[in-house]
Amino acid sequence: MRRFLAELRLYFCNHWIASLPITRLRMWYYRHMMQFDIQKGTNVFMGCTFDCTRLLQIGANSVINARCRIDTRGGISIGDNVSISSDVTILTADHDMETMNLEGRTRSVTIEDYVWIGTRAMIMPGVFIGTGAIIGAGSVVTRNVLPYDVVAGVPAKVIKKRPKISDYTYHSSFKRLFQ
Repeated sequence: MRRFLAELRLYFCNHWIASLPITRLRMWYYRHMMQFDIQKGTNVFMGCTFDCTRLLQIGANSVINARCRIDTRGGISIGDNVSISSDVTILTADHDMETMNLEGRTRSVTIEDYVWIGTRAMIMPGVFIGTGAIIGAGSVVTRNVLPYDVVAGVPAKVIKKRPKISDYTYHSSFKRLFQ
């Protein structure tokens, strides 16, 4: 019965709540029913889907844009002032090709403060993305990204280094009336 209720809560989250055009209701559900740790000023736009309850922490003033897939099974930590563009996929689970039965495994993803992830990028399990990094649109991140690196491509490679500014002043948080 417990598993049934958990699956029902997840189904409701991904097929009903994700479609609600009222941000406050969605954020209430994510915080209280899904038990995500989401700080003040953070918004999750419509159409985002999740793979399990709990195991998601998002800092202050961050935004997850529309239609992102957030695989929370292995745990995801997202810092402050992070901007995740539309249609991004963050995975924490895969199958181990080294085992005879392709055994399933989970590995957490950490995204530090002031990171920007471009549209349709994919973050693979076990990846760490450092402070101030930028992930180019359509990139597939298979390895850790150092702070202030700009990466792009499939697989993502460093194409540039951002200046190491100790006090970024921008806030990624924004809202739309019906998003």
